Amino acid sequence: MSARVPLIGAGLAAVGLAHFAKPEAFESITAAAFPDNVRRHTLVNGGIETALGAGLVAPQTRRYAVAGVVGYLAYLIVSAVRARR
Repeated sequence: MSARVPLIGAGLAAVGLAHFAKPEAFESITAAAFPDNVRRHTLVNGGIETALGAGLVAPQTRRYAVAGVVGYLAYLIVSAVRARR
């Protein structure tokens, strides 16, 4: 599994960068959790995903990035649940 983590990180970083290149592709997904100011949240999420992905690639920052990914996923889930109320 640990050999795949850098690949997962590179993929996550690529998806994060794609938020900036083609934000409209992510806006429908983002709107489910962040219905207000969707474009801003799309770009912020892209930045977070890029940073976390880069952190997963480097062995020195991997533990922190894994903790960040767990926290980020929890934040997204809570935001999506809250937006449905």
